[in-house]
Amino acid sequence: MEHEIALRIAAFVGLLAVLAGLERLAPRRPLVQPKPHRWTTNLALVAIDTLTLRALALAVPILAVTAAVDAGQLGLGLFNLLDLPGWVELILAILIFDFSIWLQHLITHKVPLFWRFHRVHHADRDFDVTTALRFHPVEIVASSALKVGLVYLIGPSALAVVVFEILLNATAMFNHANLKLPLWLDRLVRLVLVTPDMHRVHHSVLRSEHDSNYGFSLSVWDRIFRTYVPQPVAGHDAMTVGLEWQDDRPMQLGWALWLPFRR
Repeated sequence: MEHEIALRIAAFVGLLAVLAGLERLAPRRPLVQPKPHRWTTNLALVAIDTLTLRALALAVPILAVTAAVDAGQLGLGLFNLLDLPGWVELILAILIFDFSIWLQHLITHKVPLFWRFHRVHHADRDFDVTTALRFHPVEIVASSALKVGLVYLIGPSALAVVVFEILLNATAMFNHANLKLPLWLDRLVRLVLVTPDMHRVHHSVLRSEHDSNYGFSLSVWDRIFRTYVPQPVAGHDAMTVGLEWQDDRPMQLGWALWLPFRR
């Protein structure tokens, strides 16, 4: 898709800058670790993830938009067999992809092997917009491979894939932001979208809380499958974010990359 990469980068950089600015104006919680060190590690992880995917894409169609173009040319997937209006296909594709991301996220918490890699995301002791970018490259590759498989199964257009991925990245950065929303606005927005207060519960050190609120975009799936927890037991100000490593190790890049392989 023409200009796809430029569009993604512009959306990513623009939203990151806006949310970082809003975090400074209306922070929800004080940070417990030095921001420059944390941000360097978290942004380095997203750079490594991106380079890994681009490198693999030279050998296999690991990128979902490439798979969508290929599926369309080959006539593969449900949507390529149906004559649906473009707007209907777009809405259905977003719903299917969003549910699949919710289900995949739940599985990464329930299957020990997947949890070892997903812990890199949860080990962050602070919760801000860069936490949304903090994933181990192995998890990113696995997630992309699953997404490509789903693309070949349902056959969405390349436009639908790009729209969903921009929406997913935007909502993930929003709901990880250290941003204090007015309570009335938080209650209203979380009827449809996952808010920072809703997703912060998922980053609690307590197992009963980080095994909840799996949504990244739409909040409906957690309500339907009864994994929704509205507020942390200790409250947002007093809750502990992260996992058992409550020291400086989680903000070290080498430690984060090696974490899944530790006993």
